[in-house]
Amino acid sequence: MTRARVCTKFAATYGRQPTLVVRAPGRVNLIGEHTDHQEGFVLPIAIDRALWLALEPLPGSRVELVSDQVDGMAAVDVDDVGERVNGWGVYLQGMAWALRDVLPLRGWRGAIDSDIPVGAGLSSSAAFELAVARAWAAVDGHPWLPVVVARHAQRAENNWVGVASGIMDQLSCALGRAGHALLIDCRTQHVEHVAMPDDVAVVIMDTGTRRQLTGSAYNERQVECRRAAEALGLSHLRDAP
Repeated sequence: MTRARVCTKFAATYGRQPTLVVRAPGRVNLIGEHTDHQEGFVLPIAIDRALWLALEPLPGSRVELVSDQVDGMAAVDVDDVGERVNGWGVYLQGMAWALRDVLPLRGWRGAIDSDIPVGAGLSSSAAFELAVARAWAAVDGHPWLPVVVARHAQRAENNWVGVASGIMDQLSCALGRAGHALLIDCRTQHVEHVAMPDDVAVVIMDTGTRRQLTGSAYNERQVECRRAAEALGLSHLRDAP
């Protein structure tokens, strides 16, 4: 099990057991592609693949993470996020940047383990963002406000990482419920949990194709949608008759 693996990774790295473990699922979308950044409707579901984060609080403002999936350590000082880095540490940086203006952030160290395929369109980055945010909430004793945190995670993705995504991925990871899809109004960010039929199974096929949103045509599609809305005299394509 991934929970056991991540605790083993933490113990092997730091020589002690973690004091906290958090989990964030991946997601797949059933209906609505490129509609979230146009303030439309989407129907994603959380999946049984997830990212686990085992951690312990530290004095000071430094946060560091290790992972079995990628080499090296990701680290950030929440008092001085610094220049944007390359690699997976940019998401840790982005969350520190997005959250530090609204929450007091303490230091911690942790290990992550995930069975969400990276770059497969299953929101591995959003799961990472939400797990990191949940870790800070637990360490600092903040109430868990999933919609609010999802907004800040989206802001990190948009303004720090550089992907002009909508809110779907972050809300899916924050609010996913077993046996339910999420009907999300991306304009109001209202989420309704919709029970899935008991006799329906969602099967996800991994084609082996991998992508990075920052290097794909995702941002280009977003710009094209915005231009189409402007040509129609609309703020977003959701309002098209």
